Amino acid sequence: MKKLDLDVIKLEAAASKLRAIAHPMRIAIIDLLHENQKQSVTEIYKKLNIEQASASHHLNILKNKGVLTSKRDGKKIYYSLKNQTLTEIIECINRCNEE
Repeated sequence: MKKLDLDVIKLEAAASKLRAIAHPMRIAIIDLLHENQKQSVTEIYKKLNIEQASASHHLNILKNKGVLTSKRDGKKIYYSLKNQTLTEIIECINRCNEE
């Protein structure tokens, strides 16, 4: 059996990202951005039917943990996924929960 080469720093970073996505609304945001590539805060809170402050709070957490990236265009800020890996993890979790 091959021994795993574990890097503690990488494991801590991965755990931090997983904690950041471990919320139903954040998973919904990731799913929305996976489907629509980039969205403004307004588009996100309207599509998810949540308050603007709540959307901003969750987006800030995801951005600070390196899950999302943002780009300003005039008065609007557009969010997108930094990479698709986390959506693959969410899809894997969904498959594991199928009965």
